[in-house]
Amino acid sequence: MKTKIENKNKTNWMKNFLIVVALLLVGFCLPLALTGCGQKEKMRNLYAIDAVFDDETKTLECSQEVEYVNTTDNALSEVCFFLYANSFAEWQKVVSDAYFDRAYPTKKQNFGGIEISSAKVNKMAANFEVSEQGNILTVKLGTSLFPNEKVEIVLEYVVKLANIRHRLGYGNNTINFGNFFPIACVYENGFVKNDFSAYGDPFYSEIADFDVKIDFPQQFSLASTGTILEVTESENERKVAVCKAGKVRDFCFVLCDHFEKKTQIVDGVEVNYFFYDDELWEKHLKTAADAVATFSDLFGAYPYAQLSVVKSDFCFGGMEYPNLVLIADDLNSEDVDYVIAHEVAHQWWYGVVGNNQFEDAWVDEGLTEFSTALFFEKNSDYGIEYEKIMEGATANYKNFLRIFKEIYDNFDESIDRDINSFRTEPEYVNHTYTKGMLMFDSLRKMLGDRKFFKVLKAYYEDFAFENSSSEKLVQNFSKHSHINLEKFFDAWLQGKVVFG
Repeated sequence: MKTKIENKNKTNWMKNFLIVVALLLVGFCLPLALTGCGQKEKMRNLYAIDAVFDDETKTLECSQEVEYVNTTDNALSEVCFFLYANSFAEWQKVVSDAYFDRAYPTKKQNFGGIEISSAKVNKMAANFEVSEQGNILTVKLGTSLFPNEKVEIVLEYVVKLANIRHRLGYGNNTINFGNFFPIACVYENGFVKNDFSAYGDPFYSEIADFDVKIDFPQQFSLASTGTILEVTESENERKVAVCKAGKVRDFCFVLCDHFEKKTQIVDGVEVNYFFYDDELWEKHLKTAADAVATFSDLFGAYPYAQLSVVKSDFCFGGMEYPNLVLIADDLNSEDVDYVIAHEVAHQWWYGVVGNNQFEDAWVDEGLTEFSTALFFEKNSDYGIEYEKIMEGATANYKNFLRIFKEIYDNFDESIDRDINSFRTEPEYVNHTYTKGMLMFDSLRKMLGDRKFFKVLKAYYEDFAFENSSSEKLVQNFSKHSHINLEKFFDAWLQGKVVFG
């Protein structure tokens, strides 16, 4: 017969044991918070890129090894990659006429592109072809790749940069490497092969892992997606940076020979601001940090260790990449905070929750523009009122409709269409950004704040590290609001809502 002291000791031991087990489980589950504790993660492609930049020729020579996983239900005989770098080729138009002078520093059009020199599959030379438009690379596997099987694909190529203030190109201050590498096309009943576009973001990709080594002249500093593990200097006046990024859908880096860098930690996230010629850097770093904190609270935690806001040569206001956003260096001072907030919001709507930005641009742009308005509502010290944003957007959209209906007969007011179906850039912007934002504001008023923000958080959680779509968003919002929202969205997306 055990004494009371023995029983008490046993009870205490069991309590301590259960506490240790609970802590271990919490530690294990934290990285899986957005995918579910213990839930098996979807297999991801791994990109290992070895890149060498020549500043004199403005070329990037690359060797790229892709561990490609067949996550489809079909056997594959080939794998398709999108060559976004060829949107800067001579036969393409990468900016609209309205942005021509702002895009080209010399006011003269020049060109870039990517040239694939070889492909190997499992260390054996492979046949490949590039489409006539230059947008799709198809690598023949030589044998069937069955579901859940992996294949090693090695590509050798050279990227030629255009002298253009764009996502891929160089200006007077920075050299931007956005969408420089061949990236696997998403598979949906076949590989999705979007067209190029002179405006908007014609991108679509799956979550993947990246190991990237970048060799560049030593006078430059580097900002990149993911974590820069180390930077070493070689004897030939060059640097070699080793970067690693996990569970991201793209990889971007920027070089500059006069970057300054400042950092602020918010909710355990290292928020960096890379800049030059900015007396208001403290304010802009604070905006980025405030945006991370605000959106983490509204939608769900930012799931990465760092985020870099990078001032750069860029002809549009800003551009989003995983863990890194570009902010144009020629913005009016009053616009910088707005652009930073918008691009940081894209880390949630594009970065974590993906979508086909060519086919369903409103899914990320409309929600991101609306999130930007929410940022200023929740941070009144910036002096920009939420209601004023919505009033201004409504007035702007009405003016846009009045003017364009005078120009075009049977003017199409629908949102739910691909980028190239919009005849002009103003038409694209006013529909996907402005009208998209007004649609989410209308939904918020209809559902009420409590239900609306519950729906947004559930949407973020359900599609974290996955791809959404117009149809999936409507279904998910209906599910979590317990209201059939198909007619609501149909009215807005198909242009049936009347603006008096």
